[in-house]
Amino acid sequence: MIMGFVGVAHAQTQNSETVEGDPAAGREKSQTCTACHGQQGISPTPTFPHLAGQQPDYLIKQITEIRDGVRPVPQMAGIVDNLDEQDIADLAAFYANQDPNLGQADPELVDRGESLYKAGDLAKGIPACIGCHMPTGVGINTAKYPALSGQYPEYTVTTLQAFATGERSNDPNAIMRDIASMMSDADMEAVASYVNGLH
Repeated sequence: MIMGFVGVAHAQTQNSETVEGDPAAGREKSQTCTACHGQQGISPTPTFPHLAGQQPDYLIKQITEIRDGVRPVPQMAGIVDNLDEQDIADLAAFYANQDPNLGQADPELVDRGESLYKAGDLAKGIPACIGCHMPTGVGINTAKYPALSGQYPEYTVTTLQAFATGERSNDPNAIMRDIASMMSDADMEAVASYVNGLH
């Protein structure tokens, strides 16, 4: 299997104890997730994100914040409500250890998407994506920055739009809200297409 991260999934309990994720246990617990996210974390529809190869600490943060109501996701209502820290760490370990999706960028959008990803847009004040999401789009586990490589463009655009409007607000220091608010729809579509083909 391709390891999409460095290290293993760890969750913090309320007592500040560290819980280490078990990918085998996560596979068993992922059965309720397969309809939307696929058997191996490759989603069958662009409405839902691919989870395969995602950074484990990012997954832990998102699942925990969805469970706790910090990040409202209506489609997840009731699904993660009863997960404890061990369950979440196990799921994160399982998905992080799966081979990530390999997508393909739209040739017509590659130039603009690559430019935004690697250099940003100084005139608009948009920073380069590469600093937080790395040259191959794998993200940074310790900073909880997600992998973007191979993600559905439709999902990425929807996420950027949600950050731009403030509908999604669980980004540290409003970093993604600030960046997305400076992006046009065309910018979002270009960079989303580019990261889909990035690996």
